[in-house]
Amino acid sequence: MKILYAIQGTGNGHITVAREVLPILMKRAEVDILISGCQVDIDLPYEIKYKFHGMSFVFGKNGGIDYLETYKKSRIKQLFKEIKQLPVEGYDLVFSDFEPVSAWACYLKNKPCLGFSHQVAVANKKSPKPEKKDLIGSAVLKYYAPVSHKYGFHYVPYDKNIFTPVIRTEIRKHKIKNNGHYTVYLPSYSDKKIIKLLHHFPKVKWEVFSKHNKEAYTAENILIRPINNEQFIESMVLSEGVLCNAGFQTPSEALFLRKKLMVIPMKGQYEQKCNAAALRMISVPVLKNFKTKQYKKVKEWIESDVRVAVDFPDDTLYIIEEILERHGKGKQEIKLPEVSVSGSSKFRDLLLKKIFYQLGS
Repeated sequence: MKILYAIQGTGNGHITVAREVLPILMKRAEVDILISGCQVDIDLPYEIKYKFHGMSFVFGKNGGIDYLETYKKSRIKQLFKEIKQLPVEGYDLVFSDFEPVSAWACYLKNKPCLGFSHQVAVANKKSPKPEKKDLIGSAVLKYYAPVSHKYGFHYVPYDKNIFTPVIRTEIRKHKIKNNGHYTVYLPSYSDKKIIKLLHHFPKVKWEVFSKHNKEAYTAENILIRPINNEQFIESMVLSEGVLCNAGFQTPSEALFLRKKLMVIPMKGQYEQKCNAAALRMISVPVLKNFKTKQYKKVKEWIESDVRVAVDFPDDTLYIIEEILERHGKGKQEIKLPEVSVSGSSKFRDLLLKKIFYQLGS
């Protein structure tokens, strides 16, 4: 059996999941890897057959996506060329971790595509959503990488085919301790903005992992470190608590480690607002932003010892085997996703609508 495993390159969570899933798939099939996007800080220790520019978002320094920079780096003609040229018909199975080139190539060629991502679970009607509706954000989740079969991951299995998070083997095997420091990962904020608020807590030791600085330095009680996978795991495992964006992988690992957790959803990111809504439901504190007026809430979190108890069993092998049993060679049904657009121009407009909306607001 020949499998294409396609990975979204915005953020590190997709690569983290791939590092756990690929060894299992490679023992059962011939696997080619595709990555599209340009915002990854974690290496993938396997040969990558397809490296595409794709369509990814660029992190800013003020708490959200830098939509202007995203627009500047978008290459729509190249994206459609990649979609058209990708030979998905040569594979028995295509896995798409919220990756648009593979998903749309499958759609346009009437090829089934297995959605295998957190975003699939977030888009599910039974998963928590923020009180304020975001029609454009919902459309991005639906149309960015449309798939025919959906397998998702969330903090709670809200529906069938939604599973608890894939936790890295390094995290599961690590001996958990508490050295008293707090680990911080806020890639959408500049070091300056992070330090401005953390300086209000001089008795707390902070270890900040920065996406905007390549050299480590110290600002009084705050250690700023460039992103390094092994050092980040070590810091988180030994921490008192974790302060991060309302992504999925880092909050999941912090919960698994029984660390105190506080999250801040990135501005303009509907997915992270959904994550924040889900985390609130299990008593994780959520900040609206990371400005100094949030001092009181951060202080209360530091002084609190509330830790959320979760159960994230290691079911990755079972999930993969179940999927291969259902959709293995000769077992697939053609069930195309419901996409109400046609033609490349409308697809392009859907992808860029979010960007134009933010630039004009």
